[in-house]
Amino acid sequence: MRMTTIALLAATVVAGCDKPATQTPEKPRIEVRGEGQKRLAAANNFNRAIALKRAIMASGSACARVARTGFVGTYKNMDYWTASCVDRFDRTRDWAVFIGADDSAQARLCADTKAAGLPACTIKPGTEGDSGMEIEKPAG
Repeated sequence: MRMTTIALLAATVVAGCDKPATQTPEKPRIEVRGEGQKRLAAANNFNRAIALKRAIMASGSACARVARTGFVGTYKNMDYWTASCVDRFDRTRDWAVFIGADDSAQARLCADTKAAGLPACTIKPGTEGDSGMEIEKPAG
C-alpha cells in the first residue's frame, strides 16, 4: 500500500508539469528620467551636437565635429541617440550614444550595435538634427 501511495504522489507531481504556469498580472513599467536626459531632448541642434560629441570623446574616441544627430528611442531606461562624427581626417563614423537617468553616457560605433544585440541606429523621423552651426554663404 505504501508503494501505491508513493506512485500516486509521483504521478501527481509529474502531471502538474504539463499544466501551463499561472500568469501573473503584468507589472506597470516604471520609467525614470534624469535631468540630463530631459535637457538633451529639449536642446537645440547646436547644444545637442556638443553634448553627444562630449559623450563620444569621453569614451576615448575621436570626434572633430558632429555633422548629424537624431533620437533613436529608449533602450533599458536609457535614451538612445545617434551622432555622425567627422574626424580630423574627414572620415565620418556613426555612433550610438546611450544616456542614463543618472546622466551617465555610453558610446559605441553603430556598426557594432547588431553584434552586441542592440537596436539599430535608426533615427526616428522628426528628431533629425545637424551640427547647429549655420555656415554663411558669401553674397553674390
